[in-house]
Amino acid sequence: MEKQLNINGKIAKVTFTPEELLLYTLRQNGFTEVKSGCKEGECGACLVLLNGKPVNSCLMFTASVLEEDKLLTVKGIGDLHEPHVIQEAFVDSGAVQCGFCTPGIVLASYALLQENPTPTEEEVKKAMDGNLCRCTGYVKIIEAVQLAAKRLQTK
Repeated sequence: MEKQLNINGKIAKVTFTPEELLLYTLRQNGFTEVKSGCKEGECGACLVLLNGKPVNSCLMFTASVLEEDKLLTVKGIGDLHEPHVIQEAFVDSGAVQCGFCTPGIVLASYALLQENPTPTEEEVKKAMDGNLCRCTGYVKIIEAVQLAAKRLQTK
């Protein structure tokens, strides 16, 4: 099958099998920032935003993504040379260690702050509920999201 997908604001022509999961289609087309973790929708490493909402790409068939849908990976909000405020806050807070879970957690944070620019600690915890991090213990992640929220308020 072939389809054009809007990924990070650009149209990408992708080829996939009818039963292929979005995770694999993205990775095979160069979007390796989308990580393959548990493959069961439990860890959030494969998280992408679909029309602004977090989804686990390991649970979604590529065929179910419509051509008019907008997919966003972490590189769609910022990169090494032009990081997003959230990415900078994660670095400044020490919330990035091994980095495997970071793309999904940053996207979950982005979605949260788009919807709620001043979340409480409990709201941050709830938004991070589907993301597992084995390195930071979440305290620094929560601090990073709150720091990003403050910085975005003053921008």
